Amino acid sequence: MVSPKIFSAAAERDLAAIRAAARGSGYFYEQVRYLCNHIGPRLTGSPQAAAAVEYVRRQMCALDFDVRLEPVNVTRWVRGKEQAELVRYPQQVGHINQKIVVTALGNTVATPPDGLSAPVIVVETFEELDRLPLGAVKGKVVLFDYRFDDFAAKAGRWEQAYSSAAPYRNEGPARAARMGAIASLVRSVGPRGLRLPHTGVTEYEKGAPQIPAAAVTAEDADLIANLASRGEVIIHLLLTPSDLPPVESYNVIADLKGSRFPEQIVLVSGHLDSWDLGTGALDDAAGVAVAMDALRVIKEINPRPKRTIRFVAWMDEENGGAGGLAYAEDHKSELHNHIAAVEIDFGDGRPLGLNVCGCDGRLAPISRVLHAIADPIGSVVNVGESPGVDLTAINMAGVPAIAPLQDARRYFQYHHTPADTFDKVRAGELRRTLELTAALIYALAQAE
Repeated sequence: MVSPKIFSAAAERDLAAIRAAARGSGYFYEQVRYLCNHIGPRLTGSPQAAAAVEYVRRQMCALDFDVRLEPVNVTRWVRGKEQAELVRYPQQVGHINQKIVVTALGNTVATPPDGLSAPVIVVETFEELDRLPLGAVKGKVVLFDYRFDDFAAKAGRWEQAYSSAAPYRNEGPARAARMGAIASLVRSVGPRGLRLPHTGVTEYEKGAPQIPAAAVTAEDADLIANLASRGEVIIHLLLTPSDLPPVESYNVIADLKGSRFPEQIVLVSGHLDSWDLGTGALDDAAGVAVAMDALRVIKEINPRPKRTIRFVAWMDEENGGAGGLAYAEDHKSELHNHIAAVEIDFGDGRPLGLNVCGCDGRLAPISRVLHAIADPIGSVVNVGESPGVDLTAINMAGVPAIAPLQDARRYFQYHHTPADTFDKVRAGELRRTLELTAALIYALAQAE
């Protein structure tokens, strides 16, 4: 029995031409450069985020796509000052304080205007925190000293390394507050090196106390833990973030209308917002630029694919996921016609395959397409449980979520740090992700 063809002869020719065009493209690199060097960090609700929305809208209009902005209500959190120093510790020489490199976690509340001073209690895990006697952390600063598994990350298990450490940033401050702590610190979620702090969002419990929360570098976490093992350590912490009134922002949408099944949609995306320490080059100007260029390359080869290909530049991935939630609500009547949704959000590393997340009933019809596209890079199709922040809501509604399975061994050195800047982007590596993404999107749009 002969298996049915996945692609027509014309589609096979188009795929070859799309790959060739992607290999020769410099458009994506110019988009990353502009977003990083001319607009800069794009924290949700900021003027830079608004400028990025307008820039991407203009670019997609210039490429003659059907472009619109879809409103997203977002919070606006502003970082302010962030300082920390050890003011008392074992075998302190005179009254010499030690500076700690610290950065506020997204959405944290502020310390008092003059800061706060309190003893530090160091724990590694939530289980260790829960075993402490009642009242042990009351009035103290809790440091969660959970180490990012750099060995696992460099061995290719980066997703597991990140997902095991991130809960201490996301949930740690709320759990410390529940036990009476007056502030919380977390060891940066990333490998040690160059004393870089890694920011990221923290989530408070509704109706529970909220305490100031910050990340310290891995090196400073080691310092505090070492000193605390020898006696009392008192830290002075100053954080002056502020919550401004919510503002209206936008997801940027651009459609390349299908000729045969225009109601069927293949989505390709990246998130436009970024943290504010660096300029959001790897996280995620690179992903937005690849998604933009994938649509551009496809239109150049075939301006009338069978199915509609939709580009989305998401807003608010970092600080709450409002963009993905808004899209799922605004498009709920058509999600059953979304063939798949792709997001690029793991930096500039070359793809090693595809990561897919979805129910069997929705993945089965596209499984042969996924393997056909993954074949040239090793036939790796990994079925995972995480669709990513932006795609979670539509994935829960049944839409298969797909991401290039990128080499992210280097990514977490710069993730959420001041070093996430344009100079870190390797055009040759990222171009391979463009080649895969453009071919995948077109294949899903054209499959028989």
